[in-house]
Amino acid sequence: MLYEFPKDFIWGCATASYQIEGAFNEDGKGPSIWDVFTHTPGNIIDGSNGDVACDHYHRYAEDVKLMETLNLKAYRFSISWPRIFPEGKGSVNKKGLDFYKRLVDALNSASIIPFATIYHWDLPQALEEKGGWADLDTSKYFADYSYVLFKELGDSIPFWITLNEPAVFTYLGYGIGVHAPGKKDSGLATKATYSALLAHGLAVEAYRSLGVKGQIGITLNLTPMHSASNKEEDILSARRMDLMWNRWFLDPIFKGSFPQEFIELLAKNGISFEVDSEHMKKISLKIDFLGVNYYTRNIVMYDPKVPLINARSIEPTTNKTEMGWEIYPEGLYELLTSIKRDYGNIPLYITENGSAFKDELIDEKVDDPEREDYLKRHFYQAYRAIKDGIDLKGYFVWSLMDNFEWAYGYTKRFGIVYVDYPTQKRIIKRSGYYYRKVIEYNGVEL
Repeated sequence: MLYEFPKDFIWGCATASYQIEGAFNEDGKGPSIWDVFTHTPGNIIDGSNGDVACDHYHRYAEDVKLMETLNLKAYRFSISWPRIFPEGKGSVNKKGLDFYKRLVDALNSASIIPFATIYHWDLPQALEEKGGWADLDTSKYFADYSYVLFKELGDSIPFWITLNEPAVFTYLGYGIGVHAPGKKDSGLATKATYSALLAHGLAVEAYRSLGVKGQIGITLNLTPMHSASNKEEDILSARRMDLMWNRWFLDPIFKGSFPQEFIELLAKNGISFEVDSEHMKKISLKIDFLGVNYYTRNIVMYDPKVPLINARSIEPTTNKTEMGWEIYPEGLYELLTSIKRDYGNIPLYITENGSAFKDELIDEKVDDPEREDYLKRHFYQAYRAIKDGIDLKGYFVWSLMDNFEWAYGYTKRFGIVYVDYPTQKRIIKRSGYYYRKVIEYNGVEL
């Protein structure tokens, strides 16, 4: 049976600048925190970096043709801040801007809708040296950077995403230290979350001030938190995990306030958190849509050794991807319906969903039935949500092609297109051909 999606449903793929572009020091681009972090021994599991990655900077035209072959209706990409402002502020690097103009022109010529993410983790290193996201000035520089993008590209890009996954780049970058810039300080991480959300609000304000025709939103990584048992301590731990990873970002944007419960938890751990009412007005400015990145759920248990929230996720032993994440499609339906219940019927896009598996190139083909099955089951949960009244408007598979997977380097492959890194050859996987059919029929068969 074919489960059909609405006629105007947007099917696409997503990528991020640092993960695919390469050309890390070409045409006036300044260093990013990921350039510095990956060039520091011991930070990346395979000792690799994104200096070349998928060489998309030089091969973007070929990649747009690949998107056409896949029937993509839209392409979500990110813009590299240090390509536009090598120092994070000051004068614009025209060559960097021109690259994105060429990319966007190629997309529009191919009738592929550009969805631009303004920030997908590659902060200019010059700003990190002034305090990075833990410094409120970064949010002002971000607003200036965004303003330039809207002015230069606003007429040709109809959809804008301010930030990708602020929880990840703040907590993992400033609190846990496994992502750039590699800091380990909960207080810094909390300051960074505030500054990032203010940056989002200031960018929305800049967008509205220019009267650009189009839409603007933010992408959050959201995860259903399930308690490991009926014990009160596990239930409380799951609630704290939800507060930290989900509500800390959703509440200020859609309710105009940070959750008091978490502010009290921070205070108990010696971290003061003060909210400026004028900042709050900016953070909660109305947006046109919410981007949702969903990969799995978390099963949470009490663990007194974990600072702040006394909670940790249980590692699944079976039914998991190469990342060790549980395959749990029902969580997508649960997440989408809970957003409507708690925050209203916001227009939504699934801006990332996908999986890493051990792909092998055999006779110039990649057979990945696990990824095809993963996508099929998640597409069906999206269909269910739409049927139940969720205003879901589009779905972006992560990722268009294999790429640099942050701290995992090139050891994990998420693409529906295989990249043979030594030759840079692109080979559509079985899952890519499957996705092409889904788009062609605008539906999923089960």
